[in-house]
Amino acid sequence: MWTFETVAVMLAAGSLAGVVAGMFGVGGGTILVPLVLWVLQIQGVEGFAYAQHTAVGTSFAVMVFTSFSSALSQHRKGAVDWRILKSMIPGVLLGVAAGALVSRHLPNKGLQVFFALFAAVIAVRSLAGIKPVPSRQLPGRGGLFSAGSLFGLLSSWIGIGGGSLTVPFLTFCNVPVHRAIGTSAALGWPIALAGALGYWYAGIGAAGLPAGSAGFVYLPAVAVLAVATLLSAPLGVRLSHRLPAARLKQGFGILLLLIALRMAWKIVAG
Repeated sequence: MWTFETVAVMLAAGSLAGVVAGMFGVGGGTILVPLVLWVLQIQGVEGFAYAQHTAVGTSFAVMVFTSFSSALSQHRKGAVDWRILKSMIPGVLLGVAAGALVSRHLPNKGLQVFFALFAAVIAVRSLAGIKPVPSRQLPGRGGLFSAGSLFGLLSSWIGIGGGSLTVPFLTFCNVPVHRAIGTSAALGWPIALAGALGYWYAGIGAAGLPAGSAGFVYLPAVAVLAVATLLSAPLGVRLSHRLPAARLKQGFGILLLLIALRMAWKIVAG
């Protein structure tokens, strides 16, 4: 059942996700997905066959609001490269739609393993301070379309806004880091929108969904988390343009590592 403590934790964690999203150009899904799984556990429905699917779909729905707020703030600071976006968005939409439609046929535990491995890799990169070395120029429109398709597909299975993939890619292609973060934040909105719609459609008629669900989107959680992330994302954007991000990345890495370890333990335990 919903309690004051549950809502308070959701608002606090949602605010953290919003700050992280604004600061690093990500969608916050690495925080939101485990949080929604926890909420489902509190509601007594965590063990149903589509728990991970619902967590991912709900995360995307929340990120529709988060990424819009973050992208708008980045645009106002002139940090969004719309030329790159025009080439990547069509591929992103294709990849996310395909991944969401296929997701219903993927096992719940398979998605959990994929998410845990992804979180662990990003955690190690953050803690080790690994940065992609700029090695080449941006590819042409076809290359950006292909990259967008791949990032969209992977994002749709993990429940992220794609920033953990897009920022390293753009930095590798000699895009300045603040512009890479701003562009990634803007790219997160079509990823989130396509993901939310895809998981809504893929979940229509699925058995065992909790009350208040629209497909694989748990609307009560969206309502609470969207408020927190919408208000906190602009703070993350301001911090990203004012503070060195090294220590914050390390803190984010520790959080991700704990999340990955907890999910791995749950997978092994049951």
